[in-house]
Amino acid sequence: MGIKEEVYYEGGPHIGDLIFNILLGFTVICLPLTVAAIVRAIWLRYRITNRRISVTGGWMGRERSDIIYNEIAKVVTVPRGLGIWGDMVITLTDGSRLELRAVPKFRDVYNYINDKMPAKARKESGAIGSGR
Repeated sequence: MGIKEEVYYEGGPHIGDLIFNILLGFTVICLPLTVAAIVRAIWLRYRITNRRISVTGGWMGRERSDIIYNEIAKVVTVPRGLGIWGDMVITLTDGSRLELRAVPKFRDVYNYINDKMPAKARKESGAIGSGR
């Protein structure tokens, strides 16, 4: 019944984000960034399939957001960690935004999402930060 959902990526944020922020934590002023990175590493999970993008996070992983590719209006990426990982902001057609922090292989993930989203959204996104 219907198309089988195939998982492209399932996992948490890039480990480099955690390591980098722990090192920043030694400066004390960056301690909030370190705490945020630890919380992300423990509870944030991404699941990107051929049908949807799911983000599970929040305190103890109790919040979940699911979006389908037709709802995407625009995707913007920002490289982090010398381009090894990156952040993505997905803007939906209703104007709301979903932020994906420290995505491993974010260029490959962006290209996968870009291939699945509507042509209008692809044009709007313009492959920003994707290395194309």
